[in-house]
Amino acid sequence: MDFQAGILQDGSPMESLEKQLICPICLEMFSKPVVILPCQHNLCRKCANDVFQAANPCWQSRGSLISGGRFRCPSCRHEVLLDRHGVYGLQRNLLVENIIDIYKQECSSRPLKKGEHPMCKEHEDERINIYCVTCEVPTCSMCKVFGAHKDCEVAPLQTVFQGQKTELNNCISMLVAGNDRIQTIISQLEDSCQSTEENSEAAKRELCARFDALAALLEEKKAELLQRISQEQADKTAFIQSLICQYKEQLEKSSRLVETAIQAAEETGEATFLMNAKQLIKTIVEASKGGRLDKIEQGYESMDAFSVSLDHLTEAVHALDFDPAEEDEEYFDGEEEEVEE
Repeated sequence: MDFQAGILQDGSPMESLEKQLICPICLEMFSKPVVILPCQHNLCRKCANDVFQAANPCWQSRGSLISGGRFRCPSCRHEVLLDRHGVYGLQRNLLVENIIDIYKQECSSRPLKKGEHPMCKEHEDERINIYCVTCEVPTCSMCKVFGAHKDCEVAPLQTVFQGQKTELNNCISMLVAGNDRIQTIISQLEDSCQSTEENSEAAKRELCARFDALAALLEEKKAELLQRISQEQADKTAFIQSLICQYKEQLEKSSRLVETAIQAAEETGEATFLMNAKQLIKTIVEASKGGRLDKIEQGYESMDAFSVSLDHLTEAVHALDFDPAEEDEEYFDGEEEEVEE
């Protein structure tokens, strides 16, 4: 059954304003006081504090000696740096608070418009007021009594609306939590990449110091080992960078899905919401069950395997002397071959 003909488009200025006053965390209208982030996005102070506490579990209170912390804006992923005052150090957005007060006063005095509720296409005078559980579509009472759904199981529209909206909100929370975990993994990968480069540079410096002591005799060997370290560094950083790209791609897809789900959750029309909620919830659940990406093993960034000991070669160099006696030539020739090997 097609219900699109009976649905009025949501385009009034008040409805557009309401969408701008929704907190991206709790999906409710901003509650006082509203804080404004450096990226110019707004959050309820309580929601901002919840996100900050989750990202900085060691931060205790405004009187703590901890220097501060950071978290990412849920709207644009911009990193927000806070001092020891936490979210209480952010400025209140008094303009938004005043707009919310005016909006609530306007809504309380605004009469309910006729025709806002979708009507049944088969029975033009009947409002869509029940939900067919069998066919999984909203319908009207006449369709249940005389129409195509007379043999179907039905349920109150409000009951199904609340159930699926709660399920969608749970899915949104699950996606947001998953995005935070992915962002944490990306940060860890970036740190591992930096540590790999730093450890590689340290290994190069140590190797250069050892080979410089042996002068030109070991220059060729030094270059060979430096190449091996550089190759290992390139292989590891390339692998880590590929993981970072994969996680960022997954984060981008999931973020787009979150935006779609948030837009759907903002829908106030019960029937309109239910027409798309089922498939959207299914898509979110399938995305959450997607394949897991690879991770690096603990100590992957270590370069300890490239530490070289040159003590035995140093002893051999110190043992060099003038040409030995003829009877010892064979012995020294063999020792030199071992050193070369």
